[in-house]
Amino acid sequence: MDEKKLYASIRLFDGKAVSGDHEGKVISDTPEELATFYSDNNADGIIVFDLSKEDAEHEKNLAALKKIASASEVPVLGTGNIKRFEDVKKIIYTGAMGAVLDLDRDANADIMEEVSKRFGKDKIFVSASDPAEFKKREGVGEYAHAAFLISRGDEFDEKESYKALLDSPVPVYVPMPDAVPTWIADLLKKDNIAGFYGAKINAAAERLMGMKSFFAEQGIRVNGFDAALSFSDLKKDVNGLVPVVVQDYRTKEVLMVAYMDEEAFNATIKTGRMTYHSRSRNARWVKGETSGHFQYLKSLTADCDKDTLLAKVSQTGVACHTGSRSCFFNEIVKKEYIDKDPSKVLSDVYDVILDRKENPKEGSYTNYLFDKGIDKILKKVGEECTEIVIAAKNPDKEEIKYEISDFLYHCMVLMVEKGVTWEEIMKDLAAR
Repeated sequence: MDEKKLYASIRLFDGKAVSGDHEGKVISDTPEELATFYSDNNADGIIVFDLSKEDAEHEKNLAALKKIASASEVPVLGTGNIKRFEDVKKIIYTGAMGAVLDLDRDANADIMEEVSKRFGKDKIFVSASDPAEFKKREGVGEYAHAAFLISRGDEFDEKESYKALLDSPVPVYVPMPDAVPTWIADLLKKDNIAGFYGAKINAAAERLMGMKSFFAEQGIRVNGFDAALSFSDLKKDVNGLVPVVVQDYRTKEVLMVAYMDEEAFNATIKTGRMTYHSRSRNARWVKGETSGHFQYLKSLTADCDKDTLLAKVSQTGVACHTGSRSCFFNEIVKKEYIDKDPSKVLSDVYDVILDRKENPKEGSYTNYLFDKGIDKILKKVGEECTEIVIAAKNPDKEEIKYEISDFLYHCMVLMVEKGVTWEEIMKDLAAR
């Protein structure tokens, strides 16, 4: 059985997240924050519906989709207002993992083969309100990765519609049913059911890990935490506690140190939210329960002696009760050194270039490039590309190291000029 997935959904109108159709209530003016919330709470993906009708609305929704894709740590799919090849291209170029073609529109079925061959089958999904469409439409099995069954109106019959999916040529995501847990689990065991999505997933976002635990208990493969060690495998102190070093999974910054007992350890694994034992209160506490500054678990690792844990987390807000991002800010001694961490160096140089653009400095070569404009920047990027080619013909690698460094600098000037961040680049590279 393939791993089953739970997709949250965001419906966009005029660049905002709404409920229902385009006239629905505005849920959020910043849909990217919703995306962060869903991905932090272990949704496996997010499908974004573009409800626009006019071009101006469509452009706003594409801009919002770009922010959603950038903020999300799980795959994002874009759908809605697709009429031609270029519309799919625009969705992919926002950073979304894929596009969903609505087979209820003939135009979408007509471009399926073309976009699949251009962007890859793994990036092309389809949708329909009638389960028969997936089998009836020629090429779905060959050109689409998976499908979404769309509920449109009160006539949607869950059980009958889901039965009709069993001979679909591709796995199908269906709206989360309003049914008893055992019936839902039985449905999810069907080979052609890829998983659930929709409003009920959104409503249960904070309980998704619990939902996945239930499915796992039913023998269904899900993307949850399958602990390789139990608390009994760890070495505890005299009070039955294990210290936990907490680190930001993106920046690697150490945020805090806390303690876990068995109850807190098991709760962390089950919910995906960092849960600790307070020594001062002798009670369990969920980090962020009062402040809203939750920590969402990305990985938990024991050290060589199994007496200390390292938790890599996604931190909401700040970690320290003082309001500081990290609890470690009382510097005692510091030795100057050259940081050779590639991601840190690239980020630091990018920040300097960005600062030059925002706060020009007289005599700065970077400001000279910005003042001359995009054509000058592009000319320099092109020149540096040529210099790399020439240097590569030289058996001495020192020259090519210099030219690549020069090229990367000018590329970062171009990135700042066009508003492209390293985070966006790294996310795209990671997806490849």
